[in-house]
Amino acid sequence: MKNVINEFPLEVVQELKNYVYRLIDPRNGETFYVGRGVGNRVFQHMKGVLNEKDIDEENEKLSTIRDILTSGLEIIHVIHRHGMDKAEAIEVEAALIDAYPNATNIAGGFGSNEYGPMNSLEIMQKYAAEEAIFKHQVLMITINKSVSHQSIYDATRYAWKVDKNKANRADYILSVKQGIIVGVFVADEWKVASKENFPGFLEERLKRYAFVGHEADGEIKNLYLRKRVPKKYRKKGAANPIKYSFK
Repeated sequence: MKNVINEFPLEVVQELKNYVYRLIDPRNGETFYVGRGVGNRVFQHMKGVLNEKDIDEENEKLSTIRDILTSGLEIIHVIHRHGMDKAEAIEVEAALIDAYPNATNIAGGFGSNEYGPMNSLEIMQKYAAEEAIFKHQVLMITINKSVSHQSIYDATRYAWKVDKNKANRADYILSVKQGIIVGVFVADEWKVASKENFPGFLEERLKRYAFVGHEADGEIKNLYLRKRVPKKYRKKGAANPIKYSFK
């Protein structure tokens, strides 16, 4: 008989308070998702496997869960830390997401865009860099997670929840890593992020858009490259990777 827990009783929930958890793949022992919550949040992801509206938003996580369950195995649920208030849980979650960069979390933890892991050079660039002055309408895309396994161009162009009409109004697309502009591109065309439109990408995101474009010319790159995004666009804890310099 399997010793599997799929729900905490009320007396346990009351003791847990706010907690941070990890979902572990029993096939390789790797953490594939980090989250925080109260009550029985840790067990609710399995229910999402049957919830069609979650497919696009959390495709990789749900695919992993499906694969585990269809293999006849059980997800390992680890309560990493509990008994916290919400603010503490937010900080612990962000630190764990940074510690497990291969997890399937789509967004980084609270503050990870600005306060996540950086080497000493990145720290210097972040806080000593000249602040950019936007002389054009720009669309900023934070690529902290996606840039680790592909080029800056590919990490920037694929695939985002953007307003296509608004994105088309941007003169330039700025790639942002840890608050520093690391790429400047011109979007020639925004398209649905399908395999037909972007055959070089394995994962299809039909509810998102990606662009085909090219690097900006040298004069424009000199205006923005290696400069720091202005403070008003670097709100602490902002998880949305998309920001516009215009309305």
